[in-house]
Formats: sequence, C-alpha cells, structure tokens
Amino acid sequence: MRTRILRKFSFDAAHDLPHFPEGHKCRNLHGHTYQVEVVLEGEVDPAVGYFMDYGDLKKAIAPVEAKLDHRYLNDIPGLAISTAENLAKWIYDELKPGLPELVMIRLYETPQNGVEYAP
Repeated sequence: MRTRILRKFSFDAAHDLPHFPEGHKCRNLHGHTYQVEVVLEGEVDPAVGYFMDYGDLKKAIAPVEAKLDHRYLNDIPGLAISTAENLAKWIYDELKPGLPELVMIRLYETPQNGVEYAP
C-alpha cells in the first residue's frame, strides 16, 4: 500500500522584498508566522503498518526549522529573495537529501496565502 504522510511545523521570521515595486508594503521589513507542511510518500511496511515513524520525521525536520526560526530570511544563503515560492523550494532542497521520500512542501505565509512546491 502506498500512502502520503505529513508533518506540520511553524516558525517566525522576518524578511523584506526590496525588489518589489516602490510603495509596495512588502518592500519594508516585516515578519510572518510561517506554517509548513512536509509531505512524504512511500510504501507501508506491512509488518509495522507504516512507512516512516513520525518521530523520525520530526528529527529530520528539526535542523531546518532551527535555521529559519527567529531569523532574518534575507541573510540565509539562497534566500536573498525570500518570497514564499523561493522559501518553499529552499526548504524542499534542504530536506530532500535526508528525506528521499519527500514529494511536496506546502508553505503558508499567512492563514490565507500559501504556496506548494512539488518538483
């Protein structure tokens, strides 16, 4: 049986988007409480009834969460243009080597606005 599992995490961070048009509010320094869903897909091991333990998934995500939480995103290598789209891809690229089953990152910048990255 093939299934998808997900783990949510959140972090608070600041950024600005100086390349946005003059007068756009996002050109100014501001912050968000980002919500992230990490989605994995894999085969369920019939002997145990799952394909990955949620605790192992939590441990794999923790270093990436720590790199982002309470940071100025523009200073993180690869996030000079810290749009939601670029941030979702950055998170995916950071997690993928340790989580080959990763298929998607869903990132919410606000409760109403988000992006999915699934190469």
